[in-house]
Amino acid sequence: MDKTSQKNIIFGMRPVMETIKSGKQIEKLMLRQGLEGELFRELQNLLKQNNIQIQWVPVERLNRITKNMNHQGVVAWIANIEYANLEEVLDKVIEQGEKPFVLLLDGVTDVRNFGAIARSAECAGVHAIVIPAKGGAPLNADAMKTSAGTLNRIPVCRVPNLKTAIYVLKSLDVAIVGASEKADKNYFNVDLNRPAAIIMGSEGTGISRTNLELCDELIKIPLKGSIKSLNVSAAAAILLFETVKQRG
Repeated sequence: MDKTSQKNIIFGMRPVMETIKSGKQIEKLMLRQGLEGELFRELQNLLKQNNIQIQWVPVERLNRITKNMNHQGVVAWIANIEYANLEEVLDKVIEQGEKPFVLLLDGVTDVRNFGAIARSAECAGVHAIVIPAKGGAPLNADAMKTSAGTLNRIPVCRVPNLKTAIYVLKSLDVAIVGASEKADKNYFNVDLNRPAAIIMGSEGTGISRTNLELCDELIKIPLKGSIKSLNVSAAAAILLFETVKQRG
């Protein structure tokens, strides 16, 4: 059986199209490989208009997910939360006279790590969490549970790619600070008492090269033990609350 959560699932071309038209946000969408036809072209145009990412899969996978019901080659999951617009969030923060404090997650795919990070971010007063449309953890029931419900209280912004978000932040003079084991500076030696966005990468590969090159500064957490890295949720908590400390 497919491991993807069965909650909030819809299938069939018409039901999926009507759900998108109603304004509900789609967390994930799978299409059968080789799908074609006039109705599919209509669906495809709708997906492009709403910038919804597609995952092409064999029909057998869709059969497992829907337990062989008539899915017509289309299966989608409705998002558990309503995603926020990054620019609108930043505009509001600046209007209120606050210094933007943003967290970007690059390749964090484990839902429990994501939920734990969201909980720390909300407690630290982060204005928004930014995730990519592809390559991130799904906001499913496990993520919601691990976050202790904070995913309903902190804006989560899903963007086509993090590079887009970084350029938006840079245009507003928000410093991009990347967490990397290869950094020369320790995290407590960098000024976080300014408009700042912290990027956390995956435990396996860290921040992608493209996003790493866009960082204004790189910081590291000094480690004394034999293990060379912290769990990403623990590392995120340390950096978030260093920001809280510096901001008083």
